[in-house]
Amino acid sequence: MRTIRIGNGAGFWGDNLDAPRRLAERGNLDYLTLEYLAELTMSILAHQRSRDPDAGFVSDLPTVLRSLVSSLQSQTQLKVVTNGGGVNPRSAARRVAEVLAEAGLAETRIAVVDGDDLLPDLDRLTTAGEAFSHFDTGRPLSDVRPAVASANAYLGAPGIAQALAGGARIVITGRVADASLTVGPVVHEFGWSWTDWNRLGAATVAGHLIECGAQVTGGMCSAGTDALWNTLADVGYPIVEITDGDPPRIAITKPDGTGGEVSVVTVSEQLVYEIGDPRHYLTPDVDADFSQTRLTQIGADRVEVAGAFGGPAPERLKVSIAYRDGFMASGTLVVCGPDAERKARVCGELILARVRSAGHELARSNIEVLGTGDTLPGVWPRSTDLREVVLRVTVHDPSRTAVDRFLREFAPLVASGPTGVTGYTGPRPPSFPVFAYWPTTVTRQHASPRIIVQTASEWVSFAKSDPV
Repeated sequence: MRTIRIGNGAGFWGDNLDAPRRLAERGNLDYLTLEYLAELTMSILAHQRSRDPDAGFVSDLPTVLRSLVSSLQSQTQLKVVTNGGGVNPRSAARRVAEVLAEAGLAETRIAVVDGDDLLPDLDRLTTAGEAFSHFDTGRPLSDVRPAVASANAYLGAPGIAQALAGGARIVITGRVADASLTVGPVVHEFGWSWTDWNRLGAATVAGHLIECGAQVTGGMCSAGTDALWNTLADVGYPIVEITDGDPPRIAITKPDGTGGEVSVVTVSEQLVYEIGDPRHYLTPDVDADFSQTRLTQIGADRVEVAGAFGGPAPERLKVSIAYRDGFMASGTLVVCGPDAERKARVCGELILARVRSAGHELARSNIEVLGTGDTLPGVWPRSTDLREVVLRVTVHDPSRTAVDRFLREFAPLVASGPTGVTGYTGPRPPSFPVFAYWPTTVTRQHASPRIIVQTASEWVSFAKSDPV
């Protein structure tokens, strides 16, 4: 039976820039995945695209591909699959193509998988009966429709598999489900059916376990000790080995000689991370059942995963909509000396009072005194008699003028507030637009993948106006 090795070198936008290169160099991989997207990330990318039509993809991606050139040249089997295309995967492909062409890899075939962007068709789909009601509140999308900036369906693995079948070595997608970055290569390599639900469920569990990068190899481990933490400077990013079969055999590991650990504890914590009902982990590819999954330590930094199943994929796909929702800002001050907490809270109220005196009634505000237990009230025991705290005040309002006035009220407290106010340094933090999240669904027939496969040299010259 064939075995393939898939490593994931990024769990979010902002993850360690060196991790993909080190994983490719040490991992003996068939596939390197780079998982960058979250709901907040989509909102940020939508904002960037609204200011620059060529932006909207993960800006780290060209840098990461540049660091992978040597591995791509020496490891002819290595392929890269990433959702770093964000809301503008074609622009991402052009930038990556420029990097590869400059490095002598102009004939490398790069695929874009899009079709997730529903914004151009949002009104037509609404007229056709798609309500796009809010998951939690049931509100109709019409409540915020004029402010909508992006709308992206979560596509699945078929577009990735099709791109690989078309000869792509680099696959850049828009919004696909995180685990689908693993499912696509597995189905392509083993030729599984898209209705082989148990196998798809197993591959989805595999993808879910590695999708958050080093979280499964010791990062964020609640049972961590000094012995683990002291190795995290060189933490190894995860590799899943999948051996074809019915059921397939799955093992989680990491490159030899790297820091962190792969244990039943670390894998267990990632297994239950952000899954909701373990019997029904809904993805575009399968309704995965995690409830009978068994983990077994079968060697040093090696955990076998068994007992994952699946059922028919849901008829509706999740949609992430971002809409403009005013402006916000946050500022901080260090307050020290006796009664530091009380003085910090007084400072917070003074800031808000002075904003009101200037004629602005802010829509929302939040005063926190960091170090006292405010970040998790009722969870951490509250500290008392502190001599050093950080005041953080955050506001949100439809008016940018009001928010900007709020930001001007921190510095004056150094001379006109209680004693012990210090730690305010310029420049003044900026206000920024808020893109709020509207979770909803769409019938899967209304969101289908589109695939373009071209060489790097062809992508470099691919004009924006060229037809799909």
